[in-house]
Amino acid sequence: MDALLDASLSLPLLGLALLDGLSIGTLLIPVFLLLAPGRLRTGRIALYLVTISVFYLLVGVLFSLGLVNLVSVASGFLDSTAGLVLRLIAGAALLLIGILMPTGKRKREREAVATAATAGGDDPLLPPAPAPTTPTTPPRAPRLLRWRDALLDARTSPLAVMGIALAAGIVEVATMLPYIVGMTMMAEADLPLFARGLGLVAYCAVMILPAVVLLVLRAVAAGPMRRPLETIAGWMQRSGAETTAWILAIIGLLIARDAANKLGLFSALDTITR
Repeated sequence: MDALLDASLSLPLLGLALLDGLSIGTLLIPVFLLLAPGRLRTGRIALYLVTISVFYLLVGVLFSLGLVNLVSVASGFLDSTAGLVLRLIAGAALLLIGILMPTGKRKREREAVATAATAGGDDPLLPPAPAPTTPTTPPRAPRLLRWRDALLDARTSPLAVMGIALAAGIVEVATMLPYIVGMTMMAEADLPLFARGLGLVAYCAVMILPAVVLLVLRAVAAGPMRRPLETIAGWMQRSGAETTAWILAIIGLLIARDAANKLGLFSALDTITR
């Protein structure tokens, strides 16, 4: 228990848990649900948060129980020549994926180029194209909004809410790098079983803390909170892919650099250039 309370372990775990609390499954989807018009469906949103938190708790339990042997076996292989080459290739691949990954900014740039090319091809001698006619029937709400309204409807089974939470967790768990690092830190801290379980519960509770705070604020101040929630959702939609690309590129660079250093590539390059 003392090891769990030690600042050298607890503070990094707290930071990693807060980072995990900013993911699509733990924050963006709850914010999207909070933006639904009408009466706040507190029970549905709370069920979603509890479900995804319990999912990560169970994953952490399974991860921790089998991690100690996995680390000891994997560390020996990863420090071998074959393992270092594999790490170099994996790091370079992550770096390239991060650089080439399509993001919102790059998509907007491509659309601007395509729009400019289309506009430049218009013949000024031809008459302008007729303005589009206004539809006589009112437009339907976007499919995503209809899905949200159906999910929050009291007639929808709570199992649907739990299924969405589980699906979000399954899709994201492999990319939750802070979570994996946090579970590894707890496994390597040689904590007693009870302390490790308590640490996992605390970690998963902190993961959903940002969404819980927004839920409480939305419940007590619905009007003033709507604009900030829309801002948060818009920012995450715009920058989510770009942030992921930066994270993958940085992690890939660090992995490739460490492997290249241990393989002696930098020393060999320095010798060649002299």
